[in-house]
Amino acid sequence: MIYTVTFNPALDYVMNVADLQTKDINRSENEQIYYGGKGINVSVILSRLGVKNKALGFLAGFTGKHIEDMLKKDNIDTDFVYLSKGYTRINVKIKSEQEIDINAQGPDIDKPAVDELFLKLEKLKAGDCLVLAGSIPSTLSDDIYEKIIQKLSKKGVDFIVDATGDLLLNVLKYKPLMIKPNHHELGDIFNTEIKTLEDIITYGKKLQDMGAKNVLVSRGRNGAALLDENGELHKIGTVPGKIKSSVGCGDSMVAGFLAGYYDTKDYDFALKLGSACGNATAFSDTLATRAEIDEMLDNEHLNSDKL
Repeated sequence: MIYTVTFNPALDYVMNVADLQTKDINRSENEQIYYGGKGINVSVILSRLGVKNKALGFLAGFTGKHIEDMLKKDNIDTDFVYLSKGYTRINVKIKSEQEIDINAQGPDIDKPAVDELFLKLEKLKAGDCLVLAGSIPSTLSDDIYEKIIQKLSKKGVDFIVDATGDLLLNVLKYKPLMIKPNHHELGDIFNTEIKTLEDIITYGKKLQDMGAKNVLVSRGRNGAALLDENGELHKIGTVPGKIKSSVGCGDSMVAGFLAGYYDTKDYDFALKLGSACGNATAFSDTLATRAEIDEMLDNEHLNSDKL
């Protein structure tokens, strides 16, 4: 069973404006509302791939209830902790000649709510997988990832961590099954610029030396590279075309990788399925459907090579 945690979910309110003005009233052409959050995105793609999973995290108020209603309508299994005060945030996305994103802070998360989440996590058992993805709200301690993994590390649970900086570095000693920095995040960790595949190998191996079993590095239009726990390097390209949105692409890749890995234990296939999911979401208005993912799997540009 795969579990995901989203600490600060959101409703994304997308407004399409033909000609955005700063000195007059703007009227949108149309609007859409989507649920958002990295862990939630992983759960959605896993569910569309037919992989059993459960989305955990924190929700609050009528906006939180609406997110859960939307997820249940999409057949996503959930077990959120409801906060006693505040509202789950609404992020405003304005799409015009340029895109403007305004992300809200989100509600305060108090200790009783954190304790309740830990009680839910205590139910995980050997063979389960926990996905921790995204930044930490300001009302939580910045070592919350480490506290969670420390409590579960002796249970035989696999950990997937998609985070940046110290949030990622501090959990490597617990030997996560997979981490997924993009090439910019990998460079930031080591205060350098990642320009080549050789750079990814050099610095990816440093993360493995620090404890990570598998290091999956997304490279934008250059595809992705995987340094697996057996010391082998896998790389894959990307599908050319006009990208509609980069939102959720990395989360989709994580979900596809997990689905492929747990189904076959074949890293080439896991990387291919992960890349198919990421590419499919990039060419979609929202998270990719199963049909879009299957179409990408057949694309000639997505061939995984082992070096």
